[in-house]
Amino acid sequence: MTNRLSYFNAAPQAMEILLQQESYFHQQFRESSTMSMTIWELVKLRVSQINQCAYCIDMHSKDALKLGEKPERIYGLSAWRDMPLYTAQEKVALAFAEQLTACQPVSDELYHQVLDTFGDLAMVDLTVAINAINSWNRMVKAFKPKVGIYQPK
Repeated sequence: MTNRLSYFNAAPQAMEILLQQESYFHQQFRESSTMSMTIWELVKLRVSQINQCAYCIDMHSKDALKLGEKPERIYGLSAWRDMPLYTAQEKVALAFAEQLTACQPVSDELYHQVLDTFGDLAMVDLTVAINAINSWNRMVKAFKPKVGIYQPK
C-alpha cells in the first residue's frame, strides 16, 4: 500500500473546521436532555458501517465501549431494526442517519419523527453531526490512516 499524506499536516486550517464541529457536539450532547453522547456514538458508528470506513468503525466502537456501551449493541448495530436492544429515540436517530447518508430525500413522516423526538435544536445538531461523520469517513477513505491504532482519550 502506498503511504498517503497526513491531511492534518497538509491542511490544518481545513481540518480545524471538522475539529471545531466535534468540540461543539461534545459540549451540546453532554448537556442535552434529548440528544446523548451514546446516540451520537451509535450514529457515528452506523454511518461508518454504511460507508465501510474501517478506521472510523474501529474508532467509534472503541469510543462507544469507553462510554459504557454494551458490546452486544455494537455488534448488533448493522441490524438495529430487527434487534430489541435500541430505544425508540435511538431508532429514530439511526433511521435519519441512514437516510441522510444515502443522500435520499427525508419523508415527511421521518422528518416529523425526528423533530418530535429531538426538538428543533437537537434535530439541526443531529443533521450536522451526520454530515460531519460522513465528512470524516470520506477524509479517511481518501487518505487511509492505519486501522487499529486509535486509542480513546
